[in-house]
Amino acid sequence: MSQHIFKLPDLGEGTVESEIGEWFIKVGEYVEEEAVVGTMMTDKAAVELASPVSGTVTKLAGEPGDIIAVGAPLVTYETDASPAAKKDTPAPSEPPATKAATESAPQAPEKTPAPEVSPEPATRVITSPAIRRRAKEADIDLGLVPGSGAGGRIQRKDFDNYLKSRATGTPLQQGRTPSTAVKEIKVIGLRRIIAERMTRAKQEIPHFAYVEEIDITELEALRKHINARKEDAAQRLTLLPFLGLALMRALKEFPQCNSTYDKSRNVLLQYEAVHLGVATQTPDGLKVPVVRHAETMSIDELSREIRRLTTAARDNSARKSELSGSTITITSLGKLGGIASTPVINLPEVGIIGVNRAVERPMVLNGQIAVRLMMNLSSSFDHRFVDGYDAAAMIQRIKEMLEHPATIFLPE
Repeated sequence: MSQHIFKLPDLGEGTVESEIGEWFIKVGEYVEEEAVVGTMMTDKAAVELASPVSGTVTKLAGEPGDIIAVGAPLVTYETDASPAAKKDTPAPSEPPATKAATESAPQAPEKTPAPEVSPEPATRVITSPAIRRRAKEADIDLGLVPGSGAGGRIQRKDFDNYLKSRATGTPLQQGRTPSTAVKEIKVIGLRRIIAERMTRAKQEIPHFAYVEEIDITELEALRKHINARKEDAAQRLTLLPFLGLALMRALKEFPQCNSTYDKSRNVLLQYEAVHLGVATQTPDGLKVPVVRHAETMSIDELSREIRRLTTAARDNSARKSELSGSTITITSLGKLGGIASTPVINLPEVGIIGVNRAVERPMVLNGQIAVRLMMNLSSSFDHRFVDGYDAAAMIQRIKEMLEHPATIFLPE
Protein backbone atom coordinates (compact mmCIF):
# COMPACT_ATOMS: atom_id res chain seq x y z
CA MET A 1 0.00 0.00 0.00
CA SER A 2 1.58 3.30 -1.14
CA GLN A 3 0.97 6.73 0.29
CA HIS A 4 1.09 10.18 -1.27
CA ILE A 5 1.27 13.43 0.70
CA PHE A 6 -0.03 16.54 -1.05
CA LYS A 7 1.79 19.53 0.44
CA LEU A 8 0.47 23.08 0.38
CA PRO A 9 2.06 24.78 -2.66
CA ASP A 10 3.34 28.35 -2.83
CA LEU A 11 0.26 30.45 -3.66
CA GLY A 12 2.32 33.44 -4.79
CA GLU A 13 2.71 37.05 -3.59
CA GLY A 14 5.20 36.00 -0.92
CA THR A 15 2.66 33.83 0.91
CA VAL A 16 4.28 31.71 3.64
CA GLU A 17 1.04 30.34 5.11
CA SER A 18 -2.61 30.14 4.20
CA GLU A 19 -5.97 29.50 5.84
CA ILE A 20 -8.14 26.52 4.98
CA GLY A 21 -11.28 27.99 3.44
CA GLU A 22 -13.43 24.98 2.55
CA TRP A 23 -13.03 21.25 1.92
CA PHE A 24 -14.77 19.55 -0.99
CA ILE A 25 -13.53 16.10 0.08
CA LYS A 26 -13.57 14.01 3.24
CA VAL A 27 -11.56 11.22 4.82
CA GLY A 28 -12.38 7.85 3.25
CA GLU A 29 -13.48 9.38 -0.07
CA TYR A 30 -11.85 8.37 -3.36
CA VAL A 31 -10.64 11.42 -5.32
CA GLU A 32 -9.71 11.56 -8.99
CA GLU A 33 -6.61 13.38 -10.16
CA GLU A 34 -7.27 17.06 -10.99
CA ALA A 35 -10.46 17.11 -8.91
CA VAL A 36 -10.79 20.24 -6.75
CA VAL A 37 -10.14 19.24 -3.14
CA GLY A 38 -10.85 22.59 -1.48
CA THR A 39 -9.96 26.27 -1.22
CA MET A 40 -7.17 28.08 0.59
CA MET A 41 -7.57 31.72 1.59
CA THR A 42 -4.97 34.37 0.85
CA ASP A 43 -5.23 38.02 1.82
CA LYS A 44 -6.96 38.74 -1.49
CA ALA A 45 -8.97 35.73 -2.63
CA ALA A 46 -9.90 32.07 -2.28
CA VAL A 47 -7.61 29.78 -4.31
CA GLU A 48 -8.92 26.40 -5.48
CA LEU A 49 -6.49 23.47 -5.22
CA ALA A 50 -6.65 20.40 -7.46
CA SER A 51 -5.60 16.91 -6.42
CA PRO A 52 -2.22 15.93 -7.91
CA VAL A 53 -3.05 12.19 -7.81
CA SER A 54 -5.94 9.75 -7.69
CA GLY A 55 -6.45 7.97 -4.40
CA THR A 56 -8.40 7.57 -1.20
CA VAL A 57 -8.15 10.37 1.34
CA THR A 58 -6.76 9.13 4.66
CA LYS A 59 -5.99 12.44 6.39
CA LEU A 60 -6.77 16.15 6.06
CA ALA A 61 -4.52 18.83 7.53
CA GLY A 62 -7.22 20.54 9.58
CA GLU A 63 -10.60 22.22 9.60
CA PRO A 64 -11.75 25.41 7.81
CA GLY A 65 -10.11 28.34 9.59
CA ASP A 66 -6.89 26.50 10.47
CA ILE A 67 -3.63 28.06 9.26
CA ILE A 68 -1.27 25.85 7.23
CA ALA A 69 2.34 26.70 6.34
CA VAL A 70 3.51 26.47 2.73
CA GLY A 71 5.14 23.05 2.27
CA ALA A 72 3.23 21.43 5.13
CA PRO A 73 1.12 18.29 4.50
CA LEU A 74 -2.36 19.21 3.31
CA VAL A 75 -3.96 15.95 2.12
CA THR A 76 -2.72 12.37 2.56
CA TYR A 77 -3.81 9.64 0.10
CA GLU A 78 -3.67 5.89 -0.37
CA THR A 79 -2.85 5.72 -4.06
CA ASP A 80 -3.15 1.97 -4.75
CA ALA A 81 -6.89 1.83 -4.02
CA SER A 82 -9.46 2.09 -6.79
CA PRO A 83 -13.01 3.44 -6.58
CA ALA A 84 -14.39 -0.11 -7.00
CA ALA A 85 -12.31 -1.38 -4.07
CA LYS A 86 -13.81 1.27 -1.82
CA LYS A 87 -17.42 0.43 -2.55
CA ASP A 88 -19.35 -1.24 0.23
CA THR A 89 -19.29 -5.05 -0.04
CA PRO A 90 -22.86 -6.40 -0.39
CA ALA A 91 -24.17 -8.45 2.51
CA PRO A 92 -23.94 -12.24 1.99
CA SER A 93 -27.09 -13.75 0.51
CA GLU A 94 -29.23 -16.16 2.51
CA PRO A 95 -28.16 -19.84 2.16
CA PRO A 96 -30.33 -21.66 -0.40
CA ALA A 97 -31.62 -24.27 2.05
CA THR A 98 -32.63 -21.69 4.58
CA LYS A 99 -34.17 -19.55 1.88
CA ALA A 100 -36.20 -22.45 0.54
CA ALA A 101 -37.38 -23.43 4.00
CA THR A 102 -38.41 -19.90 4.66
CA GLU A 103 -40.33 -19.61 1.40
CA SER A 104 -42.16 -22.97 1.91
CA ALA A 105 -43.15 -22.36 5.52
CA PRO A 106 -46.62 -20.85 5.94
CA GLN A 107 -46.48 -17.29 7.10
CA ALA A 108 -48.63 -16.36 10.07
CA PRO A 109 -50.39 -13.05 9.69
CA GLU A 110 -48.66 -10.31 11.57
CA LYS A 111 -50.53 -8.84 14.49
CA THR A 112 -49.95 -5.27 15.49
CA PRO A 113 -49.97 -5.03 19.26
CA ALA A 114 -52.31 -2.42 20.62
CA PRO A 115 -50.40 0.55 22.03
CA GLU A 116 -50.35 0.87 25.74
CA VAL A 117 -52.29 3.88 26.92
CA SER A 118 -51.24 5.37 30.20
CA PRO A 119 -53.55 7.76 31.96
CA GLU A 120 -52.43 11.37 31.94
CA PRO A 121 -51.35 12.53 35.36
CA ALA A 122 -53.53 15.22 36.82
CA THR A 123 -51.96 18.66 36.50
CA ARG A 124 -51.90 20.66 39.68
CA VAL A 125 -52.86 24.28 39.13
CA ILE A 126 -50.69 26.72 41.06
CA THR A 127 -52.37 29.99 41.96
CA SER A 128 -53.66 32.06 44.87
CA PRO A 129 -56.87 31.37 46.88
CA ALA A 130 -58.32 34.65 45.61
CA ILE A 131 -58.01 33.58 41.97
CA ARG A 132 -59.41 30.13 42.78
CA ARG A 133 -62.45 31.84 44.32
CA ARG A 134 -62.91 34.11 41.26
CA ALA A 135 -62.62 31.11 38.95
CA LYS A 136 -65.25 29.20 40.92
CA GLU A 137 -67.63 32.15 40.84
CA ALA A 138 -67.14 32.54 37.07
CA ASP A 139 -67.33 28.77 36.48
CA ILE A 140 -63.88 28.74 34.83
CA ASP A 141 -61.59 25.70 34.68
CA LEU A 142 -58.20 27.00 35.83
CA GLY A 143 -56.53 24.25 33.83
CA LEU A 144 -57.38 26.28 30.71
CA VAL A 145 -55.65 29.44 31.97
CA PRO A 146 -51.96 29.69 31.00
CA GLY A 147 -49.79 30.91 33.85
CA SER A 148 -46.73 33.12 33.36
CA GLY A 149 -45.38 32.85 36.88
CA ALA A 150 -42.72 30.52 38.25
CA GLY A 151 -43.62 26.88 37.63
CA GLY A 152 -46.64 27.97 35.55
CA ARG A 153 -48.27 29.82 38.45
CA ILE A 154 -51.42 31.67 37.37
CA GLN A 155 -51.09 35.30 38.33
CA ARG A 156 -53.79 37.97 38.46
CA LYS A 157 -52.85 39.39 35.06
CA ASP A 158 -53.06 35.89 33.54
CA PHE A 159 -56.57 35.39 34.85
CA ASP A 160 -57.67 38.88 33.76
CA ASN A 161 -56.27 38.28 30.26
CA TYR A 162 -58.18 35.01 30.04
CA LEU A 163 -61.43 36.68 31.11
CA LYS A 164 -60.90 39.45 28.52
CA SER A 165 -60.14 36.93 25.80
CA ARG A 166 -63.27 34.89 26.55
CA ALA A 167 -65.48 37.99 26.73
CA THR A 168 -64.26 39.49 23.43
CA GLY A 169 -63.69 36.27 21.53
CA THR A 170 -60.14 37.31 20.64
CA PRO A 171 -57.23 34.84 20.76
CA LEU A 172 -55.43 34.70 24.05
CA GLN A 173 -52.12 36.55 23.88
CA GLN A 174 -49.49 34.42 25.54
CA GLY A 175 -46.01 35.52 26.41
CA ARG A 176 -43.18 34.03 24.36
CA THR A 177 -40.80 31.58 25.96
CA PRO A 178 -37.32 33.14 25.96
CA SER A 179 -34.95 31.32 23.62
CA THR A 180 -31.71 29.94 25.03
CA ALA A 181 -30.29 28.81 21.68
CA VAL A 182 -26.77 30.03 20.82
CA LYS A 183 -25.30 29.58 17.34
CA GLU A 184 -21.52 29.44 17.08
CA ILE A 185 -20.10 30.88 13.84
CA LYS A 186 -16.40 30.37 13.24
CA VAL A 187 -14.73 33.53 11.90
CA ILE A 188 -12.78 32.28 8.90
CA GLY A 189 -11.84 33.24 5.37
CA LEU A 190 -12.53 36.73 4.10
CA ARG A 191 -14.50 37.61 7.25
CA ARG A 192 -11.42 36.88 9.39
CA ILE A 193 -9.22 38.98 7.11
CA ILE A 194 -11.72 41.86 7.25
CA ALA A 195 -11.81 41.65 11.05
CA GLU A 196 -8.03 41.71 11.32
CA ARG A 197 -7.61 44.61 8.89
CA MET A 198 -10.34 46.69 10.52
CA THR A 199 -8.83 46.09 13.95
CA ARG A 200 -5.38 47.13 12.72
CA ALA A 201 -6.79 50.22 11.01
CA LYS A 202 -8.58 51.44 14.13
CA GLN A 203 -5.68 50.58 16.45
CA GLU A 204 -2.90 52.04 14.32
CA ILE A 205 -4.52 54.99 12.57
CA PRO A 206 -5.69 58.11 14.44
CA HIS A 207 -8.78 58.82 12.32
CA PHE A 208 -9.78 62.43 11.62
CA ALA A 209 -13.41 62.49 10.45
CA TYR A 210 -14.92 65.34 8.43
CA VAL A 211 -18.49 65.58 7.10
CA GLU A 212 -19.78 68.20 4.64
CA GLU A 213 -23.20 68.60 3.02
CA ILE A 214 -23.35 69.19 -0.72
CA ASP A 215 -26.11 70.56 -2.91
CA ILE A 216 -26.15 68.12 -5.83
CA THR A 217 -29.29 69.47 -7.53
CA GLU A 218 -27.37 70.62 -10.61
CA LEU A 219 -25.21 67.50 -10.64
CA GLU A 220 -28.27 65.26 -10.61
CA ALA A 221 -29.86 67.28 -13.42
CA LEU A 222 -26.67 66.86 -15.50
CA ARG A 223 -26.49 63.15 -14.73
CA LYS A 224 -30.10 62.59 -15.84
CA HIS A 225 -29.51 64.66 -18.99
CA ILE A 226 -26.46 62.56 -19.94
CA ASN A 227 -28.22 59.28 -19.16
CA ALA A 228 -31.22 60.23 -21.27
CA ARG A 229 -28.92 60.12 -24.30
CA LYS A 230 -27.71 56.59 -23.49
CA GLU A 231 -29.90 53.84 -24.93
CA ASP A 232 -28.02 51.09 -23.08
CA ALA A 233 -29.12 51.16 -19.44
CA ALA A 234 -25.91 49.40 -18.42
CA GLN A 235 -23.90 52.42 -19.60
CA ARG A 236 -25.81 55.01 -17.58
CA LEU A 237 -23.88 56.97 -15.00
CA THR A 238 -24.20 56.85 -11.23
CA LEU A 239 -22.88 59.55 -8.92
CA LEU A 240 -19.63 57.66 -8.24
CA PRO A 241 -17.78 58.50 -11.49
CA PHE A 242 -18.59 62.21 -11.00
CA LEU A 243 -17.20 62.01 -7.48
CA GLY A 244 -14.19 60.10 -8.80
CA LEU A 245 -13.36 62.81 -11.36
CA ALA A 246 -13.77 65.57 -8.78
CA LEU A 247 -11.58 63.67 -6.32
CA MET A 248 -8.80 63.21 -8.86
CA ARG A 249 -8.74 66.91 -9.68
CA ALA A 250 -8.69 67.76 -5.98
CA LEU A 251 -5.80 65.36 -5.33
CA LYS A 252 -3.58 67.41 -7.64
CA GLU A 253 -3.93 70.25 -5.14
CA PHE A 254 -3.66 67.95 -2.09
CA PRO A 255 -1.24 65.18 -3.15
CA GLN A 256 -0.55 64.18 0.48
CA CYS A 257 -3.98 62.55 0.52
CA ASN A 258 -3.03 60.22 -2.35
CA SER A 259 -0.49 58.28 -0.31
CA THR A 260 0.18 55.02 1.50
CA TYR A 261 2.23 54.48 4.63
CA ASP A 262 4.94 51.81 4.74
CA LYS A 263 5.10 51.07 8.46
CA SER A 264 8.05 48.70 8.19
CA ARG A 265 10.27 51.45 6.70
CA ASN A 266 8.47 54.41 8.28
CA VAL A 267 8.09 55.93 4.82
CA LEU A 268 5.13 57.77 3.28
CA LEU A 269 4.70 56.92 -0.41
CA GLN A 270 3.05 59.75 -2.36
CA TYR A 271 1.70 58.85 -5.81
CA GLU A 272 1.14 60.84 -8.98
CA ALA A 273 -1.10 58.10 -10.37
CA VAL A 274 -4.51 57.59 -8.76
CA HIS A 275 -5.35 53.92 -8.21
CA LEU A 276 -8.91 54.34 -7.03
CA GLY A 277 -10.28 51.76 -4.60
CA VAL A 278 -14.06 51.22 -4.68
CA ALA A 279 -15.33 49.58 -1.49
CA THR A 280 -17.83 46.93 -2.59
CA GLN A 281 -20.19 44.82 -0.52
CA THR A 282 -20.22 41.20 -1.71
CA PRO A 283 -21.85 37.98 -0.44
CA ASP A 284 -18.46 37.11 1.09
CA GLY A 285 -17.93 40.48 2.77
CA LEU A 286 -16.30 43.80 1.91
CA LYS A 287 -13.84 43.86 -0.99
CA VAL A 288 -11.99 46.80 -2.54
CA PRO A 289 -11.40 46.38 -6.29
CA VAL A 290 -9.01 48.93 -7.76
CA VAL A 291 -9.39 51.15 -10.83
CA ARG A 292 -5.81 51.53 -12.11
CA HIS A 293 -4.74 54.96 -13.36
CA ALA A 294 -8.17 56.45 -12.88
CA GLU A 295 -6.65 59.89 -13.53
CA THR A 296 -6.32 59.03 -17.24
CA MET A 297 -9.99 58.10 -17.76
CA SER A 298 -13.01 59.94 -19.06
CA ILE A 299 -16.23 59.78 -17.08
CA ASP A 300 -17.61 57.00 -19.30
CA GLU A 301 -14.38 54.99 -19.04
CA LEU A 302 -14.33 55.41 -15.27
CA SER A 303 -17.98 54.39 -15.03
CA ARG A 304 -17.43 51.24 -17.12
CA GLU A 305 -14.36 50.22 -15.11
CA ILE A 306 -16.10 50.74 -11.77
CA ARG A 307 -19.03 48.63 -12.99
CA ARG A 308 -16.77 45.88 -14.35
CA LEU A 309 -14.64 45.62 -11.22
CA THR A 310 -17.46 45.73 -8.70
CA THR A 311 -19.30 43.02 -10.65
CA ALA A 312 -16.15 40.88 -10.73
CA ALA A 313 -15.68 41.35 -6.99
CA ARG A 314 -19.23 40.17 -6.29
CA ASP A 315 -19.08 37.07 -8.52
CA ASN A 316 -15.51 36.15 -7.44
CA SER A 317 -14.08 36.54 -10.94
CA ALA A 318 -11.77 39.44 -9.98
CA ARG A 319 -8.05 38.72 -10.26
CA LYS A 320 -5.73 39.15 -7.28
CA SER A 321 -4.08 42.14 -8.93
CA GLU A 322 -7.49 43.84 -9.19
CA LEU A 323 -8.06 43.63 -5.44
CA SER A 324 -4.93 45.36 -4.17
CA GLY A 325 -2.75 48.43 -4.69
CA SER A 326 -5.25 51.27 -4.21
CA THR A 327 -3.94 54.70 -3.18
CA ILE A 328 -7.24 56.20 -1.98
CA THR A 329 -10.73 54.71 -1.63
CA ILE A 330 -14.31 55.84 -2.10
CA THR A 331 -17.20 54.00 -0.48
CA SER A 332 -20.96 54.20 -0.76
CA LEU A 333 -23.78 52.50 1.10
CA GLY A 334 -26.19 53.34 -1.70
CA LYS A 335 -29.80 53.65 -0.53
CA LEU A 336 -28.65 52.77 3.01
CA GLY A 337 -26.26 55.72 3.02
CA GLY A 338 -27.79 57.41 6.05
CA ILE A 339 -27.13 60.99 7.11
CA ALA A 340 -23.44 60.60 7.92
CA SER A 341 -20.89 57.87 8.58
CA THR A 342 -17.31 57.47 9.76
CA PRO A 343 -15.64 55.23 7.15
CA VAL A 344 -12.62 53.20 8.27
CA ILE A 345 -9.44 53.91 6.31
CA ASN A 346 -8.30 51.09 4.02
CA LEU A 347 -4.78 50.24 5.17
CA PRO A 348 -2.16 51.34 4.17
CA GLU A 349 -3.90 54.37 2.63
CA VAL A 350 -4.32 57.70 4.44
CA GLY A 351 -7.78 58.77 3.26
CA ILE A 352 -11.24 57.51 2.36
CA ILE A 353 -14.34 59.36 1.04
CA GLY A 354 -17.84 58.07 1.86
CA VAL A 355 -21.07 58.87 -0.02
CA ASN A 356 -24.27 59.20 2.00
CA ARG A 357 -27.90 59.20 0.92
CA ALA A 358 -29.22 62.08 -1.22
CA VAL A 359 -32.50 63.60 -0.01
CA GLU A 360 -34.59 66.62 -0.94
CA ARG A 361 -34.66 69.29 1.77
CA PRO A 362 -35.85 72.89 2.04
CA MET A 363 -32.81 75.17 1.86
CA VAL A 364 -32.25 78.93 1.78
CA LEU A 365 -31.02 79.86 -1.71
CA ASN A 366 -30.46 83.53 -2.60
CA GLY A 367 -32.66 84.57 0.30
CA GLN A 368 -35.53 82.27 -0.73
CA ILE A 369 -36.69 78.87 0.51
CA ALA A 370 -36.16 76.26 -2.20
CA VAL A 371 -36.26 72.47 -2.33
CA ARG A 372 -32.76 71.18 -3.10
CA LEU A 373 -31.25 67.71 -3.41
CA MET A 374 -28.70 67.46 -0.61
CA MET A 375 -26.08 64.81 0.08
CA ASN A 376 -23.38 64.48 2.74
CA LEU A 377 -19.81 63.42 2.08
CA SER A 378 -18.25 61.63 5.06
CA SER A 379 -14.48 61.38 5.02
CA SER A 380 -11.74 59.98 7.24
CA PHE A 381 -8.03 60.80 7.12
CA ASP A 382 -4.90 59.55 8.85
CA HIS A 383 -4.19 62.46 11.17
CA ARG A 384 -0.51 61.51 11.37
CA PHE A 385 0.04 62.55 7.76
CA VAL A 386 -2.97 64.68 6.77
CA ASP A 387 -3.64 67.80 8.81
CA GLY A 388 -7.26 68.61 9.60
CA TYR A 389 -7.06 71.88 7.65
CA ASP A 390 -5.84 70.13 4.50
CA ALA A 391 -8.46 67.40 4.80
CA ALA A 392 -11.26 69.95 5.17
CA ALA A 393 -9.87 72.08 2.32
CA MET A 394 -9.80 69.09 -0.04
CA ILE A 395 -13.41 68.16 0.76
CA GLN A 396 -14.42 71.79 0.21
CA ARG A 397 -12.71 71.68 -3.19
CA ILE A 398 -14.70 68.54 -4.09
CA LYS A 399 -17.89 70.23 -2.83
CA GLU A 400 -17.26 73.24 -5.09
CA MET A 401 -16.89 71.03 -8.18
CA LEU A 402 -19.90 68.83 -7.44
CA GLU A 403 -22.14 71.85 -6.81
CA HIS A 404 -20.97 73.37 -10.12
CA PRO A 405 -20.47 70.18 -12.13
CA ALA A 406 -19.42 71.89 -15.34
CA THR A 407 -16.12 72.76 -13.62
CA ILE A 408 -15.28 69.05 -13.40
CA PHE A 409 -14.89 68.97 -17.19
CA LEU A 410 -13.05 72.27 -17.72
CA PRO A 411 -9.44 71.98 -18.94
CA GLU A 412 -6.89 72.35 -16.18
